[in-house]
Amino acid sequence: MKQLLTLAFTIILSFNAFAQSKVIYEEFTSYKLDDTRRLKIQLPRDYEANVEKSYPIVIVLDANYLFEPVAGNVDYFAYWEDMPECIVVGVMQGDGRYDDCNYDDTNFMPADQGADFFEFVGLELIPYIDDNYRTAKFVIAVGHDFTANFINYYLFKDPPLFNGYISLSPDLAPMMDERLPERIPSIESKIFYYLATGTDDIQDLMAISENLNKSLKPLDSDRFKFYYDNFEGATHYSLVARAIPSAMEKIFSVYRPISKQEYSDVIMKLETPVHHYLQDKYMTIEDLFGLSNPIRINDFIATATAAEKKKQWESLREIASMAQRQYPDTVLGDYYMARFYEETGEPKKAMRTFQGAFDKEEVDFITVDLMLDKADRIKEDFGY
Repeated sequence: MKQLLTLAFTIILSFNAFAQSKVIYEEFTSYKLDDTRRLKIQLPRDYEANVEKSYPIVIVLDANYLFEPVAGNVDYFAYWEDMPECIVVGVMQGDGRYDDCNYDDTNFMPADQGADFFEFVGLELIPYIDDNYRTAKFVIAVGHDFTANFINYYLFKDPPLFNGYISLSPDLAPMMDERLPERIPSIESKIFYYLATGTDDIQDLMAISENLNKSLKPLDSDRFKFYYDNFEGATHYSLVARAIPSAMEKIFSVYRPISKQEYSDVIMKLETPVHHYLQDKYMTIEDLFGLSNPIRINDFIATATAAEKKKQWESLREIASMAQRQYPDTVLGDYYMARFYEETGEPKKAMRTFQGAFDKEEVDFITVDLMLDKADRIKEDFGY
Protein backbone atom coordinates (compact mmCIF):
# COMPACT_ATOMS: atom_id res chain seq x y z
CA MET A 1 0.00 0.00 0.00
CA LYS A 2 2.82 2.36 0.95
CA GLN A 3 4.52 1.66 -2.41
CA LEU A 4 1.30 2.47 -4.28
CA LEU A 5 0.91 5.74 -2.40
CA THR A 6 4.53 6.64 -3.11
CA LEU A 7 4.07 5.87 -6.81
CA ALA A 8 0.88 7.92 -6.96
CA PHE A 9 2.56 10.84 -5.20
CA THR A 10 5.50 10.68 -7.62
CA ILE A 11 3.13 10.69 -10.61
CA ILE A 12 1.29 13.71 -9.21
CA LEU A 13 4.53 15.59 -8.67
CA SER A 14 5.72 14.73 -12.19
CA PHE A 15 2.39 15.82 -13.65
CA ASN A 16 2.44 19.12 -11.76
CA ALA A 17 6.00 19.86 -12.86
CA PHE A 18 5.19 18.98 -16.47
CA ALA A 19 1.97 21.00 -16.41
CA GLN A 20 3.93 24.20 -15.90
CA SER A 21 5.19 23.97 -19.49
CA LYS A 22 2.49 24.31 -22.11
CA VAL A 23 2.43 21.72 -24.90
CA ILE A 24 0.43 22.43 -28.05
CA TYR A 25 -0.48 19.97 -30.80
CA GLU A 26 -0.97 21.41 -34.28
CA GLU A 27 -1.81 20.01 -37.69
CA PHE A 28 0.38 21.82 -40.22
CA THR A 29 -0.56 21.79 -43.90
CA SER A 30 2.60 21.68 -46.00
CA TYR A 31 2.48 22.69 -49.64
CA LYS A 32 5.99 21.41 -50.16
CA LEU A 33 5.04 17.94 -48.92
CA ASP A 34 1.45 18.10 -50.20
CA ASP A 35 0.50 16.63 -46.85
CA THR A 36 -0.24 17.56 -43.26
CA ARG A 37 2.29 17.08 -40.49
CA ARG A 38 1.56 16.90 -36.80
CA LEU A 39 3.62 19.27 -34.70
CA LYS A 40 4.20 19.10 -30.97
CA ILE A 41 5.22 22.45 -29.51
CA GLN A 42 6.37 23.12 -25.95
CA LEU A 43 6.24 26.74 -24.87
CA PRO A 44 8.37 28.05 -21.99
CA ARG A 45 6.83 28.31 -18.54
CA ASP A 46 6.65 32.11 -18.59
CA TYR A 47 5.67 32.46 -22.25
CA GLU A 48 2.20 33.92 -21.69
CA ALA A 49 3.20 36.05 -18.70
CA ASN A 50 6.31 37.59 -20.24
CA VAL A 51 4.98 39.04 -23.50
CA GLU A 52 8.11 41.04 -24.36
CA LYS A 53 10.51 38.12 -24.18
CA SER A 54 11.72 36.11 -27.18
CA TYR A 55 12.99 32.53 -27.19
CA PRO A 56 15.42 30.37 -29.19
CA ILE A 57 13.95 27.42 -31.08
CA VAL A 58 14.81 23.74 -30.78
CA ILE A 59 13.61 21.72 -33.79
CA VAL A 60 13.24 18.03 -32.95
CA LEU A 61 12.98 15.50 -35.76
CA ASP A 62 11.76 12.00 -34.90
CA ALA A 63 9.51 13.72 -32.38
CA ASN A 64 7.47 10.55 -31.87
CA TYR A 65 10.16 9.45 -29.43
CA LEU A 66 12.70 12.29 -29.22
CA PHE A 67 10.37 15.13 -28.24
CA GLU A 68 9.91 14.28 -24.56
CA PRO A 69 13.62 13.73 -23.78
CA VAL A 70 14.52 17.01 -25.48
CA ALA A 71 11.61 19.06 -24.13
CA GLY A 72 12.10 17.74 -20.60
CA ASN A 73 15.80 18.60 -20.57
CA VAL A 74 15.18 22.05 -22.06
CA ASP A 75 12.60 22.80 -19.39
CA TYR A 76 14.84 21.47 -16.60
CA PHE A 77 18.00 23.30 -17.68
CA ALA A 78 16.06 26.52 -18.27
CA TYR A 79 14.47 26.30 -14.81
CA TRP A 80 17.95 26.42 -13.25
CA GLU A 81 19.11 29.10 -15.72
CA ASP A 82 21.71 26.78 -17.24
CA MET A 83 20.27 27.57 -20.67
CA PRO A 84 17.70 30.04 -21.97
CA GLU A 85 14.06 29.09 -22.08
CA CYS A 86 13.30 27.78 -25.56
CA ILE A 87 10.39 26.93 -27.81
CA VAL A 88 10.68 23.22 -28.59
CA VAL A 89 9.10 22.19 -31.91
CA GLY A 90 8.71 18.48 -32.61
CA VAL A 91 7.95 17.10 -36.08
CA MET A 92 6.07 13.81 -35.81
CA GLN A 93 7.42 11.52 -38.52
CA GLY A 94 6.88 7.90 -37.48
CA ASP A 95 7.72 5.44 -40.23
CA GLY A 96 7.74 8.32 -42.71
CA ARG A 97 11.17 9.30 -41.41
CA TYR A 98 12.84 7.12 -44.04
CA ASP A 99 11.11 8.88 -46.94
CA ASP A 100 11.70 12.26 -45.27
CA CYS A 101 15.42 11.53 -45.16
CA ASN A 102 15.67 10.12 -48.67
CA TYR A 103 18.73 11.06 -50.72
CA ASP A 104 19.80 10.52 -54.31
CA ASP A 105 21.81 7.38 -55.10
CA THR A 106 24.33 9.28 -57.21
CA ASN A 107 25.04 12.62 -55.49
CA PHE A 108 23.70 11.57 -52.05
CA MET A 109 21.86 14.87 -51.55
CA PRO A 110 18.14 15.08 -50.59
CA ALA A 111 15.89 13.73 -53.32
CA ASP A 112 12.16 13.13 -53.91
CA GLN A 113 10.36 13.40 -50.55
CA GLY A 114 13.71 14.09 -48.90
CA ALA A 115 14.10 17.24 -51.01
CA ASP A 116 10.52 18.27 -50.23
CA PHE A 117 11.04 17.69 -46.51
CA PHE A 118 14.27 19.70 -46.65
CA GLU A 119 12.33 22.67 -48.05
CA PHE A 120 9.40 22.10 -45.68
CA VAL A 121 11.63 22.64 -42.64
CA GLY A 122 13.47 25.68 -44.00
CA LEU A 123 10.78 27.43 -46.05
CA GLU A 124 7.59 26.53 -44.18
CA LEU A 125 8.11 25.25 -40.65
CA ILE A 126 10.61 27.75 -39.25
CA PRO A 127 8.92 30.79 -40.90
CA TYR A 128 5.61 29.57 -39.43
CA ILE A 129 7.11 29.35 -35.93
CA ASP A 130 8.72 32.79 -36.36
CA ASP A 131 5.40 34.30 -37.49
CA ASN A 132 3.26 32.77 -34.74
CA TYR A 133 5.54 32.74 -31.72
CA ARG A 134 8.07 35.10 -30.15
CA THR A 135 11.35 33.69 -31.38
CA ALA A 136 14.99 34.68 -31.02
CA LYS A 137 17.39 34.15 -33.92
CA PHE A 138 19.03 31.03 -32.57
CA VAL A 139 17.86 27.62 -33.77
CA ILE A 140 19.06 24.14 -32.82
CA ALA A 141 18.19 20.93 -34.68
CA VAL A 142 18.14 17.49 -33.08
CA GLY A 143 18.21 14.20 -34.96
CA HIS A 144 18.89 10.48 -34.41
CA ASP A 145 20.52 8.12 -36.93
CA PHE A 146 18.73 8.88 -40.27
CA THR A 147 17.48 12.29 -39.11
CA ALA A 148 20.87 13.03 -37.53
CA ASN A 149 22.39 12.64 -40.99
CA PHE A 150 19.63 14.77 -42.50
CA ILE A 151 20.21 17.87 -40.35
CA ASN A 152 23.76 18.02 -41.76
CA TYR A 153 22.36 19.04 -45.15
CA TYR A 154 21.39 22.41 -43.67
CA LEU A 155 25.07 23.18 -43.11
CA PHE A 156 25.39 23.45 -46.88
CA LYS A 157 22.94 26.35 -47.07
CA ASP A 158 24.54 29.80 -47.07
CA PRO A 159 24.18 30.78 -44.31
CA PRO A 160 23.36 27.46 -42.60
CA LEU A 161 19.77 27.20 -41.43
CA PHE A 162 20.62 26.16 -37.87
CA ASN A 163 23.04 27.58 -35.34
CA GLY A 164 23.33 24.32 -33.40
CA TYR A 165 23.33 20.65 -34.48
CA ILE A 166 22.76 17.76 -32.07
CA SER A 167 23.66 14.63 -34.00
CA LEU A 168 22.88 11.41 -32.13
CA SER A 169 24.48 8.29 -33.60
CA PRO A 170 24.21 9.54 -37.19
CA ASP A 171 23.72 7.12 -40.07
CA LEU A 172 25.68 9.22 -42.55
CA ALA A 173 24.97 9.30 -46.25
CA PRO A 174 27.93 8.37 -48.48
CA MET A 175 30.45 11.20 -48.84
CA MET A 176 28.98 13.15 -45.90
CA ASP A 177 32.06 12.35 -43.81
CA GLU A 178 34.16 13.99 -46.55
CA ARG A 179 31.84 16.88 -47.34
CA LEU A 180 31.45 18.14 -43.78
CA PRO A 181 35.18 18.76 -43.11
CA GLU A 182 35.41 20.50 -46.49
CA ARG A 183 32.36 22.70 -45.91
CA ILE A 184 32.79 23.75 -42.28
CA PRO A 185 35.92 25.96 -42.65
CA SER A 186 34.08 28.14 -45.18
CA ILE A 187 31.10 28.85 -42.88
CA GLU A 188 31.35 32.40 -41.57
CA SER A 189 28.63 32.25 -38.90
CA LYS A 190 29.19 30.62 -35.51
CA ILE A 191 28.12 26.97 -35.40
CA PHE A 192 27.72 24.59 -32.45
CA TYR A 193 28.01 20.91 -33.36
CA TYR A 194 27.45 18.08 -30.89
CA LEU A 195 28.07 14.44 -31.85
CA ALA A 196 27.36 11.39 -29.69
CA THR A 197 27.59 7.61 -29.79
CA GLY A 198 27.95 4.84 -27.20
CA THR A 199 30.23 1.88 -26.70
CA ASP A 200 27.22 -0.44 -27.17
CA ASP A 201 25.84 1.48 -30.14
CA ILE A 202 25.30 -0.33 -33.44
CA GLN A 203 28.88 -1.09 -34.42
CA ASP A 204 28.76 0.48 -37.89
CA LEU A 205 27.22 3.66 -36.50
CA MET A 206 29.72 3.87 -33.66
CA ALA A 207 32.53 3.59 -36.22
CA ILE A 208 30.93 6.35 -38.30
CA SER A 209 30.76 8.65 -35.25
CA GLU A 210 34.33 7.88 -34.21
CA ASN A 211 35.63 8.62 -37.70
CA LEU A 212 33.59 11.80 -37.94
CA ASN A 213 34.95 12.90 -34.58
CA LYS A 214 38.49 12.49 -35.92
CA SER A 215 37.62 14.62 -38.94
CA LEU A 216 35.78 17.40 -37.13
CA LYS A 217 37.73 17.72 -33.89
CA PRO A 218 40.71 19.47 -35.57
CA LEU A 219 38.27 22.07 -36.95
CA ASP A 220 37.18 23.21 -33.48
CA SER A 221 37.56 26.99 -33.31
CA ASP A 222 35.83 30.16 -32.15
CA ARG A 223 33.46 29.88 -35.10
CA PHE A 224 32.96 26.11 -35.04
CA LYS A 225 32.46 24.71 -31.54
CA PHE A 226 32.65 20.94 -31.69
CA TYR A 227 31.73 18.51 -28.90
CA TYR A 228 31.86 14.72 -28.84
CA ASP A 229 30.74 12.05 -26.39
CA ASN A 230 31.13 8.26 -26.53
CA PHE A 231 29.11 7.04 -23.56
CA GLU A 232 30.34 3.92 -21.81
CA GLY A 233 27.75 1.14 -21.96
CA ALA A 234 25.20 3.21 -23.91
CA THR A 235 23.20 1.53 -26.66
CA HIS A 236 21.83 3.11 -29.83
CA TYR A 237 18.71 4.13 -27.92
CA SER A 238 19.90 4.68 -24.35
CA LEU A 239 22.61 7.11 -25.49
CA VAL A 240 19.84 9.61 -26.28
CA ALA A 241 19.00 10.10 -22.60
CA ARG A 242 22.64 10.80 -21.77
CA ALA A 243 23.53 12.82 -24.84
CA ILE A 244 20.77 15.42 -24.77
CA PRO A 245 21.63 16.92 -21.36
CA SER A 246 25.32 16.78 -22.24
CA ALA A 247 24.65 18.63 -25.49
CA MET A 248 22.58 21.33 -23.78
CA GLU A 249 25.20 21.80 -21.11
CA LYS A 250 28.01 22.19 -23.64
CA ILE A 251 26.23 24.36 -26.21
CA PHE A 252 24.91 26.78 -23.60
CA SER A 253 27.97 26.82 -21.32
CA VAL A 254 28.46 30.59 -21.73
CA TYR A 255 24.84 31.20 -20.70
CA ARG A 256 25.11 29.62 -17.27
CA PRO A 257 25.55 31.72 -14.13
CA ILE A 258 29.17 32.06 -13.05
CA SER A 259 30.06 28.89 -11.14
CA LYS A 260 32.63 28.33 -8.42
CA GLN A 261 34.87 26.63 -10.97
CA GLU A 262 34.54 29.49 -13.47
CA TYR A 263 35.29 31.93 -10.66
CA SER A 264 38.46 30.15 -9.50
CA ASP A 265 39.75 28.75 -12.80
CA VAL A 266 38.93 31.66 -15.09
CA ILE A 267 38.03 34.92 -13.39
CA MET A 268 40.66 34.84 -10.66
CA LYS A 269 43.33 34.12 -13.29
CA LEU A 270 42.36 36.99 -15.57
CA GLU A 271 45.04 39.51 -16.45
CA THR A 272 42.42 41.93 -17.78
CA PRO A 273 39.90 43.95 -15.72
CA VAL A 274 37.20 41.77 -14.22
CA HIS A 275 34.35 44.01 -15.33
CA HIS A 276 35.37 43.43 -18.95
CA TYR A 277 34.78 39.72 -18.43
CA LEU A 278 31.28 40.40 -17.08
CA GLN A 279 30.42 42.71 -19.97
CA ASP A 280 31.83 40.30 -22.56
CA LYS A 281 29.86 37.37 -21.10
CA TYR A 282 26.54 39.13 -21.60
CA MET A 283 27.49 40.61 -24.96
CA THR A 284 28.28 37.06 -26.08
CA ILE A 285 24.89 35.84 -24.85
CA GLU A 286 23.20 38.61 -26.84
CA ASP A 287 25.28 38.03 -29.98
CA LEU A 288 24.89 34.24 -29.94
CA PHE A 289 21.34 33.75 -28.78
CA GLY A 290 19.70 37.07 -29.61
CA LEU A 291 18.80 37.61 -25.94
CA SER A 292 19.25 40.91 -24.09
CA ASN A 293 19.28 39.40 -20.62
CA PRO A 294 19.84 41.43 -17.46
CA ILE A 295 23.06 40.57 -15.65
CA ARG A 296 22.29 38.12 -12.87
CA ILE A 297 22.79 39.18 -9.27
CA ASN A 298 24.92 36.06 -8.83
CA ASP A 299 27.27 37.25 -11.58
CA PHE A 300 27.50 40.76 -10.15
CA ILE A 301 28.50 39.35 -6.76
CA ALA A 302 31.00 36.88 -8.25
CA THR A 303 32.82 39.47 -10.34
CA ALA A 304 32.69 42.15 -7.63
CA THR A 305 34.17 39.70 -5.13
CA ALA A 306 36.93 38.88 -7.60
CA ALA A 307 37.62 42.58 -8.17
CA GLU A 308 37.94 43.07 -4.39
CA LYS A 309 40.33 40.15 -3.99
CA LYS A 310 42.41 41.26 -6.97
CA LYS A 311 42.31 44.87 -5.71
CA GLN A 312 40.93 46.06 -9.05
CA TRP A 313 39.16 49.07 -7.59
CA GLU A 314 38.28 50.78 -10.88
CA SER A 315 36.80 47.50 -12.05
CA LEU A 316 34.79 47.33 -8.83
CA ARG A 317 33.48 50.84 -9.50
CA GLU A 318 32.36 49.82 -12.99
CA ILE A 319 30.59 46.73 -11.65
CA ALA A 320 28.90 48.82 -8.93
CA SER A 321 27.72 51.37 -11.50
CA MET A 322 26.21 48.64 -13.68
CA ALA A 323 24.48 47.11 -10.65
CA GLN A 324 23.07 50.50 -9.60
CA ARG A 325 21.60 51.02 -13.07
CA GLN A 326 20.19 47.52 -13.34
CA TYR A 327 18.97 46.99 -9.78
CA PRO A 328 18.38 50.54 -8.46
CA ASP A 329 15.94 49.43 -5.76
CA THR A 330 18.39 47.02 -4.14
CA VAL A 331 21.48 47.47 -1.98
CA LEU A 332 23.65 45.65 -4.51
CA GLY A 333 25.22 48.53 -6.42
CA ASP A 334 25.41 50.85 -3.42
CA TYR A 335 27.29 48.27 -1.38
CA TYR A 336 30.03 47.79 -3.95
CA MET A 337 30.22 51.51 -4.74
CA ALA A 338 30.71 52.18 -1.02
CA ARG A 339 33.42 49.52 -0.94
CA PHE A 340 35.10 51.31 -3.85
CA TYR A 341 35.06 54.58 -1.89
CA GLU A 342 36.40 52.80 1.20
CA GLU A 343 39.37 51.38 -0.65
CA THR A 344 40.22 54.52 -2.63
CA GLY A 345 40.48 56.92 0.30
CA GLU A 346 37.04 58.51 0.40
CA PRO A 347 35.56 57.30 3.72
CA LYS A 348 32.92 60.04 3.97
CA LYS A 349 31.47 59.09 0.57
CA ALA A 350 31.60 55.43 1.62
CA MET A 351 29.73 56.17 4.86
CA ARG A 352 27.00 58.15 3.08
CA THR A 353 26.61 55.50 0.40
CA PHE A 354 26.26 52.76 3.01
CA GLN A 355 23.70 54.88 4.89
CA GLY A 356 21.77 55.71 1.73
CA ALA A 357 20.72 52.11 1.23
CA PHE A 358 18.72 51.83 4.47
CA ASP A 359 15.36 51.65 2.65
CA LYS A 360 16.41 49.37 -0.22
CA GLU A 361 15.84 45.68 -0.89
CA GLU A 362 18.42 43.30 0.57
CA VAL A 363 20.41 41.00 -1.72
CA ASP A 364 22.11 37.75 -0.73
CA PHE A 365 24.55 38.47 2.13
CA ILE A 366 24.20 42.24 1.67
CA THR A 367 21.68 43.24 4.32
CA VAL A 368 20.61 46.69 5.48
CA ASP A 369 22.08 45.90 8.89
CA LEU A 370 25.44 45.14 7.26
CA MET A 371 25.34 48.43 5.36
CA LEU A 372 24.46 50.49 8.45
CA ASP A 373 27.05 48.65 10.55
CA LYS A 374 29.75 49.52 8.03
CA ALA A 375 28.63 53.15 8.04
CA ASP A 376 28.79 53.26 11.85
CA ARG A 377 32.31 51.81 11.87
CA ILE A 378 33.52 54.48 9.45
CA LYS A 379 31.85 57.13 11.57
CA GLU A 380 33.62 55.85 14.69
CA ASP A 381 37.01 55.51 12.96
CA PHE A 382 36.99 58.99 11.46
CA GLY A 383 34.86 60.85 13.99
CA TYR A 384 32.25 62.06 11.54
